Amino acid sequence: MKNNRSVQKSKPTEDPDWVSREFGGADLGDVRRDARLVGLARALAERPEVSLPQALVDRAALKAAYRFFDNADVNARDILAPHIASSVERMRGEPVILAVQDTTYIDYSGHRATEGLGPMNDRDGWGLLCHGTLAFTPEGLPLGVLGLRVWARDPKNRRLNATRPGRAIEEKESYKWLDSVQALAQLREQLPGTRLVSVADREADVYEFFNEAQVLGVDLLVRASWDRRVEGPQGHIWSTLAKAPLLAQQRLQLSRSPGQAARVAKLSLRACPITLQPPADHARLNMEPIGLWALWACETRPPAGVKAIEWILLTTIPTDSAEQACERLQWYARRWGIEVWHRILKGGCKIEARQLESFDRLKRLLSVYAVIAWRILYARMLSRLTPNVSACAILAPDEWQALYCRIHRTSTPPATAPPLRQALRWIARLGGFLGRTGDGEPGVQTIWNGFHELIALTDMYRIMNPDKSRKSKQAKIAGND
Repeated sequence: MKNNRSVQKSKPTEDPDWVSREFGGADLGDVRRDARLVGLARALAERPEVSLPQALVDRAALKAAYRFFDNADVNARDILAPHIASSVERMRGEPVILAVQDTTYIDYSGHRATEGLGPMNDRDGWGLLCHGTLAFTPEGLPLGVLGLRVWARDPKNRRLNATRPGRAIEEKESYKWLDSVQALAQLREQLPGTRLVSVADREADVYEFFNEAQVLGVDLLVRASWDRRVEGPQGHIWSTLAKAPLLAQQRLQLSRSPGQAARVAKLSLRACPITLQPPADHARLNMEPIGLWALWACETRPPAGVKAIEWILLTTIPTDSAEQACERLQWYARRWGIEVWHRILKGGCKIEARQLESFDRLKRLLSVYAVIAWRILYARMLSRLTPNVSACAILAPDEWQALYCRIHRTSTPPATAPPLRQALRWIARLGGFLGRTGDGEPGVQTIWNGFHELIALTDMYRIMNPDKSRKSKQAKIAGND
């Protein structure tokens, strides 16, 4: 019951004009720019998979959009700021927020002429890197994007790894983890009573990251990558955990991945407190040992031909009971949500197909699409966690009415909106979801395709029912200064 109340509180109360709520408070230095951002975001959100010329069919609007993304006075952080503020409001009063951070590559290998891009690894790929932080409830509801760090590597320095030991953390890409935890520390002042936990994968196993979190007093939950030195007779994390007590056996639902079907893994959980020793090559930094808890989640009997799950998680939060160990495991599993967000950015918003000719323009555009991608992920998870809430939580009246009439082949919609889960499944049917026994819940792509079809249906419904349809407010894209 506690979890359901938490999810219910986090949803918007029948506010279909989400674009105004997430972008309307921007301060871009000119009220015309502020208005244009809302108009652009609304147009792009309606058809996120198409190019700018297709989304903005009016030539004047398209020219204004190009000027907007080319304007050096428009800061990407300012574009995202109102959404972060709205996210904080959704987070307010939540006992725990999981701030999941991760990096994805945005590949523009097909657009080599774009200025300011660089290599993505030592061998191939050309584009930029995007490091995002998303806020999730422990149940998995994404409440918003808390940060976005975007950069391109210098083509002249492809072999920076060779000089890593001699460079300060501020000069390394690893600083992205510290940057995110510093932003969390600032948000903590606005969220009294909420425990903010920074969740990250093995790439975040960086001693400076642990140290920064300890200094700032921010909680961490990180998957270990290195068998680090620790105090005690065993001397290292792995051997120390091997002696730790068995706390629980826990089943974990694993999502489908390329080449791997969805399945349930049965994991043995062991945990104990540890004290990390600073790496030997950090002696010059005079860092202190760091006290953490280590959790070992190991699958002892995986299916034939399937690699066993084995995670070692490091956290600042005490983990000395079966209940706590299972909770930490479930928290880490929420990290998969940010990977779904990445897929929406690339597959739904087609961010890698954008042709804006420069890094700075793409960075501003990415800040807009980051919020649009969050919205579709939010709708999907809200329908799973609160299936019986009204569809008005994400759909305007004429949208759910058009949807109902199309699915039921009738001209008369009911007086009240259907449940959200039912509406999302209908939308997924528009996108190709069959809904057969055993199909499970619809995926992101079919929901995304269905939303695209729903736009055309709603436009026709408004034309055919001008008296019944609620007229949507369309923000005008103002001219540039």
